[in-house]
Amino acid sequence: MSSTELPETRTAAPAPRVRGVRVAEGEELRSVTLPGLTLTVRARPPVRTGLPPALFVHGLGGSSQNWTAVMRLLEDRVDGEAVDLPGFGDSPPPDDGNYSITGHARAVIRMLDAGGRAPVHLVGNSLGGAVCTRVAAVRPDLVRTLTLISPALPELRVQRSVWPTALLGLPGVARLFSRMTKDWTAEMRVRGVVALCYGDPGMVSEEGLRDAVEEMERRLELPYFWDAMARTSRGIVDAYTLGGQHGLWRQAERVLAPTLLVYGCRDQLVSYRMARRAAQAFRDSRLLTLPDAGHVAMMEYPETVAQAVRELLDDDSGRS
Repeated sequence: MSSTELPETRTAAPAPRVRGVRVAEGEELRSVTLPGLTLTVRARPPVRTGLPPALFVHGLGGSSQNWTAVMRLLEDRVDGEAVDLPGFGDSPPPDDGNYSITGHARAVIRMLDAGGRAPVHLVGNSLGGAVCTRVAAVRPDLVRTLTLISPALPELRVQRSVWPTALLGLPGVARLFSRMTKDWTAEMRVRGVVALCYGDPGMVSEEGLRDAVEEMERRLELPYFWDAMARTSRGIVDAYTLGGQHGLWRQAERVLAPTLLVYGCRDQLVSYRMARRAAQAFRDSRLLTLPDAGHVAMMEYPETVAQAVRELLDDDSGRS
């Protein structure tokens, strides 16, 4: 359920800086201001006009930067935007302090309603996968296709490596962890996250690692960093225990959009064993299982993920 500021697995072109936030060549940042909510959106202008819109949603601790590689590979197929969820990336906390799955889904829905870009090809990773599932279930008019990469859907037997993330949601634990790790450098933190989220940490370039460390240093200086992590972790745990029609698996069954599911066999946070259940829950689904991928397949194997999305888009166009 964690996909913190992670480095790409390949060297990127030198990037300009905007307010300390990394912006890859060809990308633009803008702010969307709504009552009680401000969201930073990373856009990659399409190579031609008239392409269908797509929205990418990151995981816990991550940001819109997690989608740079895939957006670049899909720029000839979609008009792509990636959002920083409230309290993450370059987006400030929401005024109401709501970091639940429903709160994040509401932020995405409000952004789509305000922007007039829907229906979109909606893509989410981890926490973002849970958020996108809820959006697609409650507002099918906003979603044309759905792609979920290691979605944080409830598991009966959660992997042991998930427990530290889940414990962050307990009252006082985030503050305690912050004090206990105050001597950890940003590089130590990034290397730990890479080891947890990548199937093969050795794929990360030195330049990618440096960029991730710089971003981690920036994030740690934000006064709300730990609060956003803790409250969102609590929101994920709450969503895991929620039953009835509001449960995520029940909502998955309500999704009408054609759905691409991507799971990594080396994922330490979302078990690939959940792939079969997910394929059964989403009524119109296809499954891509990557043997060597971890939790962030779109960063580890962007070409493979982008190709799978292209095939989904091709089939969707054929239905229109």
